[in-house]
Order: sequence, then C-alpha cells, then structure tokens
Amino acid sequence: MIRLLKKIELYSNSNPEYLRLIRATIDQVCQIAGFNRLESSKIVLAVDEACSNVIRHAYLNEPDQEIYIKCTIEKNLLRIKIVDHGIQVDPKKIKPRPLDEIRPGGLGVHLIKSVMDRVRYKNLVDSGNELTMIKYMTKGE
Repeated sequence: MIRLLKKIELYSNSNPEYLRLIRATIDQVCQIAGFNRLESSKIVLAVDEACSNVIRHAYLNEPDQEIYIKCTIEKNLLRIKIVDHGIQVDPKKIKPRPLDEIRPGGLGVHLIKSVMDRVRYKNLVDSGNELTMIKYMTKGE
C-alpha cells in the first residue's frame, strides 16, 4: 500500500509578531491539503489560538523561546502537531471555560476543540507540551 504524505515543518520564536507568519504558512498548508477557504480560515484560527496559548502560558510571554509546528497532509486528513519546551500543563486541566461566562479571553480551547476533529494534549518527558490536532477532509473539499 502506497501512502502519500506531505510534511511541512516550521520553527518559530515565541514572539507574538511571528504569529502572522505562522498563520500564513498554515493557510498555505490548508490550501495544499485541499480545504476550502472557510475550513482553511477555521484551521488557521485554531492554530493561532494554540500558538498564542503556548506563548502566554508555556513561555509566560518570553519572545525568544522555540515553537515547533509539524503539518502532515495525508489522503483524507491534516495533522498539525505543536511542540513547546515551556511550563508543562496538566492535560486533564485543559478545558474551555463555560460559554455563558461573559468575560474577555479563555475561548481558545473551546475554539480549537470545535474546529478540529481530534485534539490531544500531552506532556513531553522532561519539559514542555505537545498538542496534536487532526482535521478530516469532508467530501466536496
């Protein structure tokens, strides 16, 4: 069985100014994968939220830390892995806040889970976190 894979790897500093480069790259990856504009923009937003959370929570806004993003395009899905080496977060405690709670911020996890089909958080062995997100292609894309 032949499995066609396309892999794109991106290393970025945790400087918020670089989020625009990450968004542009993810948008292009989505286009290559064959997602329509609407789905692409949702995926871009989910990745932006995830990277913003890394910057804010894992790196405490330190702009010179590394964020690694690996995108794998397979026949019927896009897998995006985001890795940091910052403060570990207990994956069991990563939950969206209630939507009826009116206050700014805190909706990133809800957005990520509503856009992506599969989301998995895990701690790395020594330090850091890994977020794997999968989006399946739907018919017509």
